[in-house]
Amino acid sequence: MLGLRRAVAALRPAVASAAAMSTLLVSQPRYAWLRELGLQEENSGVYNGLWGGGGQVVTTYCPATNEPIASVRQASLEDYEETVNKAKEAWKVWADIPAPKRGEIVRQIGDALRQKIKVLGSLVSLEMGKIFVEGVGEVQEYVDVCDYAVGLSRMIGGPILPSERPGHALIEQWNPVGLVGIITAFNFPVAVYGWNSAIAMICGNACLWKGAPTTSLTSVAVTKIIAKVLEDNRVPGAICSLVCGGADIGTAMARDERMDLLSFTGSTKVGKQVALMVQERFGRSLLELGGNNAIIVFEDADLNLVIPSALFAAVGTAGQRCTTARRLFLHESIHDEVVAKLAQAYAQVRIGDPWDPDTLYGPLHTKEAVKMFLDAVERAKQQGGSVVYGGKVINRPGNYVEPTIVTGLPHNAPIVHTETFAPILYVLKFKEEEEVFAWNNEVKQGLSSSIFTKDLGRIFRWLGPKGSDCGIVNVNIPTSGAEIGGAFGGEKHTGGGRESGSDSWKLYMRRSTCTINYSKDLPLAQGIKFQ
Repeated sequence: MLGLRRAVAALRPAVASAAAMSTLLVSQPRYAWLRELGLQEENSGVYNGLWGGGGQVVTTYCPATNEPIASVRQASLEDYEETVNKAKEAWKVWADIPAPKRGEIVRQIGDALRQKIKVLGSLVSLEMGKIFVEGVGEVQEYVDVCDYAVGLSRMIGGPILPSERPGHALIEQWNPVGLVGIITAFNFPVAVYGWNSAIAMICGNACLWKGAPTTSLTSVAVTKIIAKVLEDNRVPGAICSLVCGGADIGTAMARDERMDLLSFTGSTKVGKQVALMVQERFGRSLLELGGNNAIIVFEDADLNLVIPSALFAAVGTAGQRCTTARRLFLHESIHDEVVAKLAQAYAQVRIGDPWDPDTLYGPLHTKEAVKMFLDAVERAKQQGGSVVYGGKVINRPGNYVEPTIVTGLPHNAPIVHTETFAPILYVLKFKEEEEVFAWNNEVKQGLSSSIFTKDLGRIFRWLGPKGSDCGIVNVNIPTSGAEIGGAFGGEKHTGGGRESGSDSWKLYMRRSTCTINYSKDLPLAQGIKFQ
């Protein structure tokens, strides 16, 4: 009898573990498609040519239901150390490969992502909470950046400059920085890594990625796709290393002198800490931080453009884009009309499961975000605002809140100057162009901005030195939805970094000015004689 009791007791942990596993979404037939991405109940969160991880096991949850999806074993500091060393060794191989050949491998990564675009987009939708079309669109953004990077791999380089000395050549030589650390946020768990890694790779860098802990499954799935391409090309997998983890890993990356460039996307508060740690070691950082973005609508605006633009900019991704419109300045002559039409448009937004193709608006990412939303709505009321639409939690499973419109606040109310990562739009009146341009610029962040007008002179004043001080300055389109061909980033407390298109590639390289004497004489610059 005693032996039987011992046997039963020994079985209990295994039974409990099996029961816990069965509650995971990855174990349920409805979510069998997760297996197509190589995901299972517990996943390794470290990749450096081999998969592993000896840190804490973290479970990620579906924001639409708060059900557990699967777990990821995070990196320990020992795993981090090993991975950095392997990435630095892998860089020695990668840097010797000609840039167009590196571009060909990046092209193959883009093709591999194309083949998994819907299933990977579904994972983004399941784990982050954005609607399915936005999840697929995010993967498409990575694909597009890969295509862009392929062409760039045959174009990067510096100019040949005129030398004032006879028999001399003056050139700029661009070389990779080495190892690029990439820390990404939950709201774009695929695209931001793509912006950084595709460009960094064709420039000749190795990459070390730490995604947000709450979207670790997406980080693992993307890395598995990339790892297969690197393996097929017989180059070291550590060229695209992964270390899932929390603040301890992020801090290690920021302080690590072996990290030749650290790209950080996240809040201004954490970004400031990262910037100080990197600067303390005279390192390089690329910061993509917060945005308190404004749309300005003048009396001559086409309201058929304004209403859908404001709706998408404020409500898209449930207000969790860094480019989300949080302030809407309306000329006093059209204020009431626009508010009424916008409230009517809000009422037609289809709220539901993010993976349902008909849904336009999904949940916030976490329960904590719901609390921040409620707190911001309450503070807006206390400061004199009126909630004309929304303002409450939606009574359904998951982290759903109503998209919200608040009117009646002054332009400089403390809550208006606070970026709340939630779907709250503050609608504000203005009279004159000069004052509203100043109000656009008075917040600490400087990411995205837009005006709606038909006045050509006003448009160019808006684009000029006394216009918007943001990194993204739009006319007659929303603040969100940037194309990959332009440089993405902002000024002031947004961090000053630039990613993706234009000449952003220069941030991933170091520049040398080289003078070559091919004559038999030694003339000095500025005509100096030293004889």
